[in-house]
Amino acid sequence: MLSLMDLPALNAGLNATSAVLLASGYRFIRRRQMRAHQRCMLAACGTSALFLLSYLTYHYSVGSMPFHGQGWVRPLYFTILISHTILAVTIVPLALMTLFRAWKADFRRHARIARWTLPIWFYVSVTGVVIYLMLYQLFPPIK
Repeated sequence: MLSLMDLPALNAGLNATSAVLLASGYRFIRRRQMRAHQRCMLAACGTSALFLLSYLTYHYSVGSMPFHGQGWVRPLYFTILISHTILAVTIVPLALMTLFRAWKADFRRHARIARWTLPIWFYVSVTGVVIYLMLYQLFPPIK
């Protein structure tokens, strides 16, 4: 059974999984393996939805976590966090629109927006893992 304090690690794992699925989906579409691409991208959507549910549950219960790093790493952390947060808000409607266009078989418009959606979504997934590592592993909360 997972405790509330296990959720940040779970969230990082879900973000990492999403990044791997996105990269795999991209690789499959470049090879014209449409069914494998579709499976990866739907799995990435599901993984990201699970992440969002877990993330909201954790932060509703615990609140925000202060960053304890000092020196040059502090502005680096906040630069990553701010860009991650802005793009995380942006990716939700982009991903939904991209998915909707694929579902409607409007592949020309799907590909046009996916060129923007994929790198932003990938960045958000990867930086989510980086934020977890910086916040909970490299500079953990003081106990």
